[in-house]
Order: sequence, then C-alpha cells, then structure tokens
Amino acid sequence: MKAETDFDKAEKLYNQKKYSEAKVLFESFLKENPNNYKSIEYLGDIAGHQKDWNEAIKEYKILKNQFPKTANYWYKYGGALGMKAKSVNKFKALGMIDEIESSFLMASKLDLKHIDSRWALVMLYIELPGIVGGSESKAIKYSNELMNLSKVDGYLSKGFIDEYFKRFTKAEMNYKAAHEIGNSKITFQKLYNLYLNKIKDKFKAQKLKEQFEK
Repeated sequence: MKAETDFDKAEKLYNQKKYSEAKVLFESFLKENPNNYKSIEYLGDIAGHQKDWNEAIKEYKILKNQFPKTANYWYKYGGALGMKAKSVNKFKALGMIDEIESSFLMASKLDLKHIDSRWALVMLYIELPGIVGGSESKAIKYSNELMNLSKVDGYLSKGFIDEYFKRFTKAEMNYKAAHEIGNSKITFQKLYNLYLNKIKDKFKAQKLKEQFEK
C-alpha cells in the first residue's frame, strides 16, 4: 500500500470543502512536483471558492497556456475573468470583456459538446449592453446549440433569455418544458422563482411546490 501523498490528503480536504487546509497541502505538493497540473487546477478552483479572482486567473492562465486545446481551462479562465469584471469598476470591466468573450468562444470551439461555455456565452451576450457587444441574436445562437446538446439546458437558456426581456409567458413555457424533462431542483427553482417573483402568481408557485415535493 502506497503512502498517502500530500496531494491525496489535499484532495480529501477539498472534497470536504476545507479549502484553506487543502490549499496549504496542494502548494507544498506543487513545490516538490512543479508539473502537477491537477494541483494547479485545484488551486484555481479553491481561489474561485474563496472569491480570490486574481489568484484563480493566475492558475487557470498557466493551464490554458500549457494546454491550449483543453476547452475546460479556457472556460474556467474566462469565468474567473468574468467574476473579476463584476467586482471592479465599470470602466475597468469594459476593458476585460473581449478577453472574457474570446475565452468562452475558444472553449466552445475546442469542445463542441461543452455545455458550460455555451451557457456562459448566452449569459454574457444577454447581460452585456449592446454598445459593448451584447446581442440577443448571439445569445439565441448558443441557446440553440445547447438545445442540440441537452434539451433541459436548451429550454432553461431560452427561458433565461425570455425572463431577462420580461417575456414572462414565453419564459414560463420554456421553464415548464425544461422542468417536464429534468424534474430537478434546478428546473423547479427556475419555474418557482418565475411564478413567485416575476409573474407574482402565488397559487401557481404553491401548486408547483406541492407537486415537486411529492
């Protein structure tokens, strides 16, 4: 039986959400094994959990430069940049948009089945003002790609777009379709929140909740 390495211990701590303790062990393991890229990814993920976006960006940048054909590293890098953009002033955030967008686009091109990067593009194009590249038609393009990959994600993303533009009747249809297929906590939550907070129909919300809890 091989001795448990710092990496194994760190991974266990990470899975228990003991991020600070895991970080110390991953860092010490990395000193001995500087090319252990899985440790670098974990350190990026830990930084993300701790909302240390600069650190997350640094770790993911190493990975995407080292493995430029791995979609998930581009996606994680773009995601960390996006979260940082939300935490800085608007002017600074504007300067980051191109890199965020190109990272998600790269991930979606490298892996034609990468669901998360397509979701990220839908949200990016919907939430960005038109003046800096926001576009409903671009969002719909990636929503359609999601529909081909996963019906649940397709309907959820269409519902998200409709809800954003206050087209609540259409959003309800899309969220309902997603919930009928997925019947998951996520699909329930989307439809329930729409009923409760947007359509303001407490009766529908309550009825949905009772059905879901059965």
